[in-house]
Parts: sequence; C-alpha cells; structure tokens
Amino acid sequence: WPGIPSRNLDDPPALSWSPDSLSPFGTATMSCLIFGCRGIGRALAMRMSARGVPVHLASRSEDHLKQLASELPNTTYTVCDVTKEGDIKRAYEEANDQAGAIQGLAYAVGSIVLKPYKSVTRKDLMQTFELNAACAIEAATTCAPTLKDSGGSIVLFSTVACHVGLPNHTIIAAAKGAVESATRSLAVDLAPDVRVNCIAPSLTRSSLSASMTKSEAMANAIAAIHPLGRIGEPDDIASLAAFLLTNEDSGWITGQVIGVDGGRSTLSPAAPAKAKK
Repeated sequence: WPGIPSRNLDDPPALSWSPDSLSPFGTATMSCLIFGCRGIGRALAMRMSARGVPVHLASRSEDHLKQLASELPNTTYTVCDVTKEGDIKRAYEEANDQAGAIQGLAYAVGSIVLKPYKSVTRKDLMQTFELNAACAIEAATTCAPTLKDSGGSIVLFSTVACHVGLPNHTIIAAAKGAVESATRSLAVDLAPDVRVNCIAPSLTRSSLSASMTKSEAMANAIAAIHPLGRIGEPDDIASLAAFLLTNEDSGWITGQVIGVDGGRSTLSPAAPAKAKK
C-alpha cells in the first residue's frame, strides 16, 4: 500500500522483555479487576495473567478464588457479594491496594433465569436486574475515578437474547438489555479517558449453563441452532474481553456491543445448522 513502508516478515523486530513490557497495560503496576472467577471470569483471568497483568478477582466463592489465585502469578482476591451494599467498593479498594491501580475492569457476574412469561414474578425481575444490571453499573461507576486516571477500559456482558427473540428469556433479556444501554451511555460519560464495551455471547459452557447441556442430546440440539455448529467455550468470550481491555489492541473501540455467538444472532430459524462433531 502507498505510504506504508515494507518490512521483511522473515526478520521480525527485536523485542525487549521486562516486567513492564510483558503487560499490555504498559506497566506492571497497573492491574485488572475481574468480578467473577468461574467460566468466563476464570478464562479471562488466565488470559490476562498470561500477558503479565496483575489480576484481582472478586467473587462470593472463597474456595474458587483460592484455587484460581494459587494457579496464577500476581493474583489477589476479595471475597464479596456484589448485591451486598459496600462490597463492590471494598473489592475496588482492595484491588488498588493489593494489585496496583486498576486499568481494566470486567464484570463477569451474572445469572440465567429462564421462565415462561406466565411464571415471571416481580421478585424474579428485581433480583435479576440487581445482579446483572444494577451491580454491573455500580462496578463501573465505582471504578471510574481510577480508570479515568489510568486511561482504562471496562468490559460488561450481555446476551444474544437481546438481539434475537428466544422463548422464556424475558427476564434475562430485559436485564441484559439495560446493560447494553448503560454501556453506550457510560462510554459517552467516561470518554475520552475510559473505553466501555459489552460482549453479547450465546450459550457458553459453564456452571450456569450446566442444566442446559447436561445431556448429549440437549447439547447437540443447542449446538445445531448455531451456524458454527457448537456451543461456546469460556475462552471464546474471554479472548475478546482481553482484547477489549487492552488499549494497545483496541484503543479506538468504545460504546460497542459485540456478539460472540457462533452466528446465532444472524441465523434464520428455517435453516438450522448441523452440530459440529
């Protein structure tokens, strides 16, 4: 291309490695705070740690936190319940104290509440909105001051059910729809210092989805409604989350909702895919 200097691909530039250069955040004193330590949260922690980023985890499960922290270098954690007042702030403060000023935030906590519309209760709605939407927004606004100082990035999570109508998904689709709207508003409010993006996965293997994939027949049926013919894996989602958290990779992306759904949101119901063997 005109104006782009040529480079010999067989002679790559020399790399200078140091604790700081290992981190895509540009300094080993910057960290990533991840709410959630199983499924996508676990996969994301492993990816960020592998890139030299100090990680601070926050979750209700102390056993899972201890296990993951023992597997990864430079990983600390806070036992917290995001629905309990003050716990999100405490996790944020401990992340800054123990891991270094945060430059990345991922809220990978959530639920899958599937009910026929006739069975939906006000309690279902309020609890699902609190965990999936209200607490995600609280995490973002709580961490915003440090993220603005560090030029950081926020990644939130939605669902494919916000983009294609699915039966029994009224509760979770409504809550995650709020997350998508908040993503766009926060991206404007926090620009130009902080980028805010959202990932909308389809069904991904995790403890949350275990009831839907417990039988081979059920798993195959779900896989077959995805053009790529399989169910998502946590690392499918975590790979994009790690990309969005890293300024050097995604520094001009904000306010976006990106589907990682095996093509589910673009599939015609009249033309189901074949399950991938």
